Amino acid sequence: MSTSHDVTTVASVDLQRYLGLWYEICRLPMKYEDATARDITAHYSLQDNGKIRVDNRCIDEDGKPTQSIGEAEALDASNAKLTVTFVPELLRWIPFTKGDYWILKLDPEYRLSLVGDPQREFLWLLAREPQVSAAEQEDYLGHARALGYDLSKLITPRQSGKTVSDAMLETAGARR
Repeated sequence: MSTSHDVTTVASVDLQRYLGLWYEICRLPMKYEDATARDITAHYSLQDNGKIRVDNRCIDEDGKPTQSIGEAEALDASNAKLTVTFVPELLRWIPFTKGDYWILKLDPEYRLSLVGDPQREFLWLLAREPQVSAAEQEDYLGHARALGYDLSKLITPRQSGKTVSDAMLETAGARR
């Protein structure tokens, strides 16, 4: 098994190109994420303070739209290693409330992104479109395997191509 220092990121990321809407193609399970959620998206936008606003949306297991707002911050000039937090803004100063968001593989056109952490607990394959070809998905997941990720519990959410709108969140009372 590889050690955490063997997990490598891309050399650099142009954050302006990385911003925008991404669809979750697949992921490793997380304790606080609904394993049956569908139409999962992440929208990244630059804030005035230079940090990145993370707006995650999905349809939960009950068919209701949900949203989680977080904030990401680059750790160095490469912009390939970031931290992200979803705790309320007033609590973000507390240690251990941030997780690693490392960009492990990135399509030159910024169409596909493989994101993980150095402990190999978390992994996401994100794309600009709701579906990717089987060959592209296998290429990116093969890269994750080569880095030592165990993909035996991989979750592939249903993507219809629809996104959760602000109006859907307001109607459901789920706006944060």
